[in-house]
Amino acid sequence: MNKIKIAVLGYGNLGRGVELAVQNCPDMAFYGVFTRRNPASVKTYGASVFSVDEILNHKGKFDVLVLCGGSATDLPTQTPEFVKYFNVVDSFDTHAKIPEHFAAVDSAAKGGKNVGVIAVGWDPGLFSLNRLIGESVLTNGNSYTFWGKGVSQGHSDAIRRIDGVLDARQYTVPIETALESVRQGKNPDLSTREKHLRECFVVVKDGADKAKIEHEIKTMPNYFADYDTTVHFIDLETLKREHGGIPHGGFVLRSGKTGENNEKNHIIEFSLKLDSNPEFTASVLVAYARAAFRLNQQGQSGAYTVFDIAPALLSPKSADELRKEML
Repeated sequence: MNKIKIAVLGYGNLGRGVELAVQNCPDMAFYGVFTRRNPASVKTYGASVFSVDEILNHKGKFDVLVLCGGSATDLPTQTPEFVKYFNVVDSFDTHAKIPEHFAAVDSAAKGGKNVGVIAVGWDPGLFSLNRLIGESVLTNGNSYTFWGKGVSQGHSDAIRRIDGVLDARQYTVPIETALESVRQGKNPDLSTREKHLRECFVVVKDGADKAKIEHEIKTMPNYFADYDTTVHFIDLETLKREHGGIPHGGFVLRSGKTGENNEKNHIIEFSLKLDSNPEFTASVLVAYARAAFRLNQQGQSGAYTVFDIAPALLSPKSADELRKEML
């Protein structure tokens, strides 16, 4: 069996996670890393490293390119650009901008006759699927999503892009009273601010204006403006010592009613508890890379989300095996 060859663009926490995830997939092989840095400076788990400037020379040598940049500035331009030449998967997670990102990728992918799977991960991604299933099954009800407590890679990256910031970690913290109210079937009407807090730990460069940086964080649209946000300025040693891990998790709940008089209550709950947010996210990306390859092999092209892809395409098992072992 020819193995599906996976490459990554960008080799931070997510790119490293993809390399590790591929090692656990018997139907896949890791082709290599493309980077904007000096390739000689990038240390991998054994994979080859190439400059992104030469990526077009590798066209046809691998099957799917997993884009591991940030949603704030990298993916909005990288995904439409590279899907012209390769099947790609990205983890674009700016929810409010997904429709326009999809449109840009769809046009470019069809032009290149490639598949681009966008917004893959656990939210957007697996949580999105569970929201859809919950609302489809319990049509009379309310949906709730809680994130954390954990480090958000996208939000941390957005802070690091602010002028004067050296490094940062952002924790999303669910408000426990709101979560318990949902679990009890009270169907509360919760605003964004009533469901979560955001807590930021920020290391600044020498001479940076902390007040200006704090204001930029708290007013950043799509990331912090709609939440009660606390900013802590700390030194780099403290950040590494106390915030070196990248845990995360969360909950999707659907609270609904059935019966002649809506007298019967039901709760659907899907939860994740993750030791490593990037390694788990990378594992989801790799499963959807398998699907992207299979779709393209079928002659498909264009942009896809998790809503558009049959679950069987994610598994290395055959349809017969899935029906026998899992149905």
